Amino acid sequence: MKKTGANLVVHALEQIGVRYTFGIPGVHNTEIYDELNNSEQITPVLVTHECGASFMADGLSRTSDTIGALVIVPAAGTTHAMSGIGEAYLDGIPMLIISGGVRRDTGRKYQLHQLDQEKLLKHIVKKYFLVRRHDQILQTIYEAYHVATSGEPGPVFVEVPAEIQLFRGEVNDLPPFVRNTTITDIDNIAIHQAVRFLVEAKKPGIFVGWGAVDATEEVKRIAEHLSAPVATTLQGLSAFPADHPLHTGVGFGPASVPASQKAFADCDCLLAVGTRFGELATGSYGVTVPENLVHIDINNEVFNKNYKAKVAIEGDATLILSKMVEELDRHKLTLSKERLALPDKIADQKARYFKEWSKQKNDKVTPGHFFKSLRTYLPEDAYVLTDDGKHTFLTAELFPTYKSRHFISPTDFNCMGYCVPASIGVKFSHPDHHVAAIVGDGAFMMTGMELLTANTYGIGIVAFVFNDGELGQISQFQKIPLNRKTCTVLGKVKIEGIATATGSRYLNMENDLEVEKVIEEAYQSATEGQSVIVDVNIDYSKKTFLTKGVVKTNLGRFPLSEKVRFIGRALKRRIKG
Repeated sequence: MKKTGANLVVHALEQIGVRYTFGIPGVHNTEIYDELNNSEQITPVLVTHECGASFMADGLSRTSDTIGALVIVPAAGTTHAMSGIGEAYLDGIPMLIISGGVRRDTGRKYQLHQLDQEKLLKHIVKKYFLVRRHDQILQTIYEAYHVATSGEPGPVFVEVPAEIQLFRGEVNDLPPFVRNTTITDIDNIAIHQAVRFLVEAKKPGIFVGWGAVDATEEVKRIAEHLSAPVATTLQGLSAFPADHPLHTGVGFGPASVPASQKAFADCDCLLAVGTRFGELATGSYGVTVPENLVHIDINNEVFNKNYKAKVAIEGDATLILSKMVEELDRHKLTLSKERLALPDKIADQKARYFKEWSKQKNDKVTPGHFFKSLRTYLPEDAYVLTDDGKHTFLTAELFPTYKSRHFISPTDFNCMGYCVPASIGVKFSHPDHHVAAIVGDGAFMMTGMELLTANTYGIGIVAFVFNDGELGQISQFQKIPLNRKTCTVLGKVKIEGIATATGSRYLNMENDLEVEKVIEEAYQSATEGQSVIVDVNIDYSKKTFLTKGVVKTNLGRFPLSEKVRFIGRALKRRIKG
């Protein structure tokens, strides 16, 4: 039989379960878009910028059972999308990118968009495929899906040249997609060693990242069996419910909240699951990891990079932890009074810390009051997203997340502009759930126009823009040691004008007295399919523990002479004003 390449591409996307594609049509993919228009399963979504498309696909992948997919033009479309592709690559998020390609049947050089995309992309995708024949298309896209979703997930790129899309070619059949169900062997000896270390420990602790996001129940059982505190990475914040008595917060070193610092003090055995011990997860590598480190991850390349593991176990977190639970159930532990009293101590520390943020100010919106009100209003199954900035760490410290995959944020690639488009991707896949985008004004200006996409498709998200007129996190990092702000004070922007331009509703949240009323009003509009921009006059005067801890940790590593120079310079500038 003869089929066009465009027809085969869309058929393959339908077979692997794609429901939405994000991108912009152009001369090198217009045939694919025409075929997408015929699909009863897939909705092609037009975005304002391919950067937004890749963030939408990322948000959809992180929170649903289908893969986020792009359909873009080569070269310029690819470079625009690379911010989101890079975010997915470093954060371990599956993504499928279908790109058009220049014609390879004409022999012409210097074509429009002619660029070696494989060389361009080799460091930010798991694999690149170039389709050369019609009969390769289905199996290539099927394999791309398997590569993207297996092992440590990530983005995979498929280039389909224009002539293959346009013209018909011979294919023998249309094989159905078969999911890869291969299960790797589990090292039972290593599991036995890990359980022995945990059982024999006097003060065990648990640290979970995004790799444990689907193993919440198993982590709960292990924590309860050991009466061990559980901290999360920023990316893995939703991997363990904040209302569990053994949950302490994000991180466990000097950059973490007091509940974590105190609960993990003198920890003599750490179970780390689905984390790479990266810079952000460890507060600039400020955590102290005990000698008895049990490290579980699906990617064996992460072991012993920053902290040496006593036991390293490669594999799927849910399967490994299930085996550990079985073995732990055979142990009858007698727990000390100190360990049994841990939940009360954690609750007390959490209450004390939140109280520090709860002093209302009538001239601005205080973070404690905002997050308490937002948590009270939103149902447990609401999705909350942040961008990169000071608001990120405020959310991590002050907003409790109860359900797995219901908080997402850019992490290791740490790309500004993520939040608004990613929220739109989440809302596409969860139209009946509330979505809250918490974003700084600097990040909002990068991709806020994607709210036009949301309103075009009747997607009602609420974007809370923390508006302080600065790049808040970096300006604060500058202010502490330098006593000045260089290129971190933003130009004056009228956010209401962006609401008008995108068809969004605009609400102003000036002070604490307005918080509850504005939140309720915003979600009334969002429920009706209109996105809302809430201009939040945020009070950033109080520093998060992450900010203070990271500054202290990094300064502590300076050579003595440089430390003296930095401190002396800061004091001198403060004296001079």
